[in-house]
Amino acid sequence: MGGLASRGQLRWSFGRWAAVTVPLVLLIGFASGRLVPAGSDNPWYVALAKPPLTPPDWLFPVAWTIIYVLLGLAAATVLNARGARGRRPAVALFVIEVVALALWQPLFFGAHRIAAALGLIGFILAWGIATTILFGRVRTGAAWLMVPLLVWVSFAGVLAWRIGQLNPAAARVAPGPRTSQML
Repeated sequence: MGGLASRGQLRWSFGRWAAVTVPLVLLIGFASGRLVPAGSDNPWYVALAKPPLTPPDWLFPVAWTIIYVLLGLAAATVLNARGARGRRPAVALFVIEVVALALWQPLFFGAHRIAAALGLIGFILAWGIATTILFGRVRTGAAWLMVPLLVWVSFAGVLAWRIGQLNPAAARVAPGPRTSQML
């Protein structure tokens, strides 16, 4: 038998990677979202003045779920590219990207640090662009799967910036939550 895998074997390998990466990325995103109340469940956020471009609360979990699934598929695509140059650095950048994403919601909704959350969005966007470039060098499809994240994070940055402008004393608007929603 030759050393090359058949198309079916490659698809099966991708499926195994996706069966790990998609749930893992979703779990990280879910855990981050459960650390502190968000949206209409967060009294601080409810009390803030919000710009007209603020989407309805139901859209955020839908958008993030889709984005996290796409991120998991992008990671699976790169992880499945055994022997590809640049695979390890691309995966390393991706891990940092996911960690940074997980920090945003507790920083914004929990700590009420709009400026710091905006700075983190800038980092997430820059790091996401770098990750997308490295993913593209490994597999073009993986880079395209990152694009919705870059668009949504850009939108979130504009939204956070406007919320910060409309609420210069945001940290004192309402008391913060004292408990986690993890249980």
